[in-house]
Amino acid sequence: MAPLLVCFPRPRAMAHLYLSAAHKSSGKTTISIGLCRELDRRGVQVQPFKKGPDYIDPLWLAKAAGRDCLNLDFHTMAREEIRGLFAETLAGAGLGLIEGNVGLFDSVDLAGTNSNAELAKLLGAPIVLVVDAQGMGRGIAPMLLGYQAFDPDLHIAGVILNKVGGPRHEGNLRQVMEHYTDIPVLGAVYRDGEIAISERHLGLMPSNEAQEAEAQIERIRARVAAQVDVDRVRELAESATPSPPIGGRAAGQRAEGPAVRIAIARDDAFGFYYADDLMALRRAGAELIPFSPVHDPELPHADALFIGGGFPEYRMRELEANRGMREAVRDFIESGGPVYAECGGLMYLCRELRWGEERRAMCGVLRADVAMHERPQGRGYVRLAQTPDFPWPAVGGAASEVAAHEFHHSAVVAPDPGWRYGYRVLRGTGVDGTHDGVVHRNLLASYSHLRDVGGVAWARRFVAHVRTCRR
Repeated sequence: MAPLLVCFPRPRAMAHLYLSAAHKSSGKTTISIGLCRELDRRGVQVQPFKKGPDYIDPLWLAKAAGRDCLNLDFHTMAREEIRGLFAETLAGAGLGLIEGNVGLFDSVDLAGTNSNAELAKLLGAPIVLVVDAQGMGRGIAPMLLGYQAFDPDLHIAGVILNKVGGPRHEGNLRQVMEHYTDIPVLGAVYRDGEIAISERHLGLMPSNEAQEAEAQIERIRARVAAQVDVDRVRELAESATPSPPIGGRAAGQRAEGPAVRIAIARDDAFGFYYADDLMALRRAGAELIPFSPVHDPELPHADALFIGGGFPEYRMRELEANRGMREAVRDFIESGGPVYAECGGLMYLCRELRWGEERRAMCGVLRADVAMHERPQGRGYVRLAQTPDFPWPAVGGAASEVAAHEFHHSAVVAPDPGWRYGYRVLRGTGVDGTHDGVVHRNLLASYSHLRDVGGVAWARRFVAHVRTCRR
């Protein structure tokens, strides 16, 4: 008797696509926001992702999709870790939408190993290219043909024309595209000031602060729904190439020990947190209690504080006016309470915040002032080496050299020469160009932003530190 042959169907790829552009400021974030909200409106559970280190775009994408947006970053994550996080997160959604950063082929190295193009290939994602069409005509064809020829392994599945001048301009661009290329036009979004999102020195205004964020997302959704073939975009996402089999990302075991309560600053001055970092804190045994340094009169009952980045300079008057909160934070730290502060959090803990002629009192824990500047004082990827003064206990597998990032227009004025630091800066700026991570009692305050990836394990280490301090 012949053996029975059992044929198993080939694994089907989870639907996903990659929105990129020829260059930054092409409008890909606006298009991504509109697609996330419109697909969600049609009953598709969209899981948003953002390439690179970014807090602001993910805030908008998360609000539009109704799901936390996760970051995928070659600098802080190994390729297998990226694929594992992507597959694990996408498994519970109907469609994954990855928004790129800068241009499709832009990269900090000549070979482009950390470019959007490489990430799209790693994830088997068809690319939808958002093209800023202002002033463009027949020249759009050689540009796109060049993009196709530059990397034949890349699948540019469609183009969305953005900032189009009107019906005549759209018709001309479509005719050129159809005649010279085989790339389909998925939509043409006309120039419209009503769907622009206010910009600041760090990029797009965060959605946790924009007063009309929800109304703005709805305006963007309506324009995208009317001017983009959303059904065809969804079909392209369904054509994504299955990635090679990979095990799920190790979620990490819950750390042994009692639960701890960490009060986390979340309001219109502080809101820069990575979603997977907050998940890592919870896995490590932390209960996160939100509080507002701007609005709340006192701290909630907690074992520790986490004050992340944001734009405290835009709420410096309100922060100064809330004297009770400033004193409560100072008393908590001076009494030995464990605190982790990043960037905006560091600024809040200094003695005074200066912006132009305006000077406002902050918490006064760190005996130095901080001043705002027109140009960035620290920008880009950083690498840090721990010093013997680093306060958090080691955990199994935690890296002693840390890959992180910074972006700040403020600088500490005359850092205290007696300060102890938890990091030596190998690449980047930090507090003084050589050091970062000011250590004061059980406080660690740095300009660098950490991610709980790549062996850093900062969430487990901080929770372990909180337990030690509580004992």
